[in-house]
Amino acid sequence: MTKILIVEDEPMLHKALAEFLAEDGFQIMSAFDGEEAVALAKSKKPDLVLLDIILPKKDGYEVLDELKGDEKMQKIPIVLLTNLESVENIQKAFDKGATTYLVKSNYKLEDIAKKIKEVLKNSK
Repeated sequence: MTKILIVEDEPMLHKALAEFLAEDGFQIMSAFDGEEAVALAKSKKPDLVLLDIILPKKDGYEVLDELKGDEKMQKIPIVLLTNLESVENIQKAFDKGATTYLVKSNYKLEDIAKKIKEVLKNSK
C-alpha cells in the first residue's frame, strides 16, 4: 500500500485530506509540525510527502532541505500544498527540490488526489 505523509497544521484540512486520501486507498501518516514531519519521514519512509510551508517548529522549506539533504530520502516526491502563491515562494520550493507546488485555494480534494497519483506514477 502506498504511504503518504501529510504535513499540515490546520486540523480541519488535515482531517479532510487524510480521510479523502485514505478512501482512495492510500495509507496515511500524519505530522502537524516540521520537526514531527522530518522524524516520521525518516523512520517510516513514506512514498510521498504532502507538505505545507507555514508550520510550527520548522517550516516546510526547512523540512524540504532536511529530507532532500538526506541520501535515503532524496528520491521521495514532495508535493507542497500551501496558501503562498508568490513566484518567489514557488521558485524557492523548486530550487530546494519540491516535485510539485499546489496552492490550496486553487484545488479541490479530488484535484489534489489526482495530482498525487500523477506524481507517484511519474516517480516510479
